[in-house]
Amino acid sequence: MTPDPSDVPDLNEPRLWRRDGWTARVIKNEDDDGWAVEMTRSGDPEPALVGPWTMGRDKKNPKPLDPAAFHTLVKTASEVIRRHEHAALARLHRAFSYVRPDGQRIAASFDIHGTGEEDDPHALLACVDEVTGEVLRAGRVEVSFRLNAATLDRFLAGA
Repeated sequence: MTPDPSDVPDLNEPRLWRRDGWTARVIKNEDDDGWAVEMTRSGDPEPALVGPWTMGRDKKNPKPLDPAAFHTLVKTASEVIRRHEHAALARLHRAFSYVRPDGQRIAASFDIHGTGEEDDPHALLACVDEVTGEVLRAGRVEVSFRLNAATLDRFLAGA
């Protein structure tokens, strides 16, 4: 079970900060002689963000974490997570509009469900008359369903 971020005590060390459900850790950069910082959200298995970190005045050790840097890192890592979540949702939803030969304007919504750990991946497809808002047909289709005018016409015809 993932601990509640409010139950985890704050930590303010030069190379390790923990606050508000986030942990910032300054680590040795394996690719060169510099340093990196990783930002991990509480409960997540991997860091949301890993980036270069500034050297200290001695040009050997990393600059210590401070409140302003931590706040900026939290903001940046949160934005990275938000973008990943948005991209994941975009991969699971498609919309398509077209005009049938008889002039009827159709809007189709295609949403993938049951991916990942489930045994029954499928998609839900709904076709709506754009003018009246009437649902013309809705139902389950294969995840591999091609969303185009021809396949939607066949779907609407019940095939």
